[in-house]
Amino acid sequence: MASSVKVGTICVVILGIYLHTAQGRIRRCYSCRSRGELGDCKDPFEYNATVIDDIKGVEATPCASGWCAKIIEGETDDFDTATERMCVQRPPADGEERCSDTIIDRKRVFMCFCQGDFCNGAKSLQVVNWVLPILFAVIVININKRQII
Repeated sequence: MASSVKVGTICVVILGIYLHTAQGRIRRCYSCRSRGELGDCKDPFEYNATVIDDIKGVEATPCASGWCAKIIEGETDDFDTATERMCVQRPPADGEERCSDTIIDRKRVFMCFCQGDFCNGAKSLQVVNWVLPILFAVIVININKRQII
């Protein structure tokens, strides 16, 4: 019985490592562009990965770099404000997630870079990055407690 519990513990640990690693390989970004109050790309962005197939003009794009961006062009209260979400081919040179004012094609824009699956939505579920290891640690501890009893 003790050896079967150890095998179970090892399987849970391997599964946890696999799931955590696999999560990093399948990163996707929202891809869309809309202007003003029309369109589904604007903030607040109220969609998630489960409903994205039903939303016209918003796509889930696989992203090899794992880095997504959101660009807001124009003033936030301007009727003509454009919002764009996309995958970026290369991460920022310093590898830091951030938002800042910048200039693209001679236009002042507000741009955010982030790393993670669907991180360029308004609400991000980055909790998964630290919940999985904790969850698997709790499972392993519970299995080991059963082994002692």
